[in-house]
Amino acid sequence: MKSIVGLLATMVMSVFLSGFNQEPKKWVVPEKYQQMKNPVPSDANSIKIGKVMYERHCLSCHGITGKGDGKKAIKLDQTPGNFTTTAFREETEGAIFYKMTAGHKDMPSFKRRIPGNEDEIEGSFGKTGTAGDLINYIRTLNKK
Repeated sequence: MKSIVGLLATMVMSVFLSGFNQEPKKWVVPEKYQQMKNPVPSDANSIKIGKVMYERHCLSCHGITGKGDGKKAIKLDQTPGNFTTTAFREETEGAIFYKMTAGHKDMPSFKRRIPGNEDEIEGSFGKTGTAGDLINYIRTLNKK
């Protein structure tokens, strides 16, 4: 009986610990978003508007410089994305749009809070003050 209890305890512990050894699942972006381009020109006006949007929607988790070190970051189960990495620089505009609108784990969906829905992205991210402006600003964080 002792050996059965010991065996069960070992099995439970190994299943519990195996959860810590797994690599996080990659955030898969559907192919149709991978190909989408941001039609909002990355000019001074767009970046200025995008900065205001960033400060309202993103700064608390992603931080002032976009490194994922905002005030709320410590309370999350996962570290917010770092917009200054090479991996992020390689993300397409459509992938960034998808991630900000779909959400994933601790990252909430901003589909209703940031204008530029899926119908608009196929021709445009929307008008001034939309996801396209926000993406233009986030891209500047790679250069700071």
